[in-house]
Amino acid sequence: MKVEGSYTFAAPQEIVWPMLQDPVVLANIMPGCEALEVVSENEFEGVLKIKVGPVQGKFNGTVQLNDIVAPDSFAILVNGRGAPGFVKGTGDLHLIEENGSTILTYEGDAQVGGRLASVGQRLLETSARAIIRQSLEGLDQQIQARMAVPEGEEYSPETVGPPPPPSQVAFAKGVAQNMWEDYMTEENRGLLLNRLLLAAGAVIAISVIANWFANKVANKVARQLKDQR
Repeated sequence: MKVEGSYTFAAPQEIVWPMLQDPVVLANIMPGCEALEVVSENEFEGVLKIKVGPVQGKFNGTVQLNDIVAPDSFAILVNGRGAPGFVKGTGDLHLIEENGSTILTYEGDAQVGGRLASVGQRLLETSARAIIRQSLEGLDQQIQARMAVPEGEEYSPETVGPPPPPSQVAFAKGVAQNMWEDYMTEENRGLLLNRLLLAAGAVIAISVIANWFANKVANKVARQLKDQR
């Protein structure tokens, strides 16, 4: 399973870079994250609770940052295991500053096993994109909170009041939104429009036939009543 994309933060690179490696920040932006702690330099351990289709449960795992080139890029290695199965993933993140904003690009590859793999490739990819998108949106909120702190005052994600991680309901909505966006390609939009037109035509045809039949029955009943008189 491969993922890739980009996100633009309205903040300089010097602010975005350290927040990408702050366990307190990361724990507050990842959907379903119940714990994330530093165990050694550039290595974290955490607990993540997720639901993908009919499969749900907790994962215990590690996140390791490698090949760090501050403040431009690093590689990431993820290993997680739990009742739903296992996840192994690698990825690369790159930051570029342009006109005061920071563009983050990412790409990665993941392998899954156990019950989690039974939900199907498409749902797995859609769920992975939902987790990434909601995490980046949460990070953006954290960054904006950091930017709002007056100069000279110290920023703390614990005292500023960061938004909580997305709930399971919010995560499910994100998955549904991604699935809809995946389906609504230009080709599928045309196909959907054709189906809607066919459905509308069928409804009109049925309505015309029903009205004709009702009128015919009504006229027949009227004639019978007239003859009885």
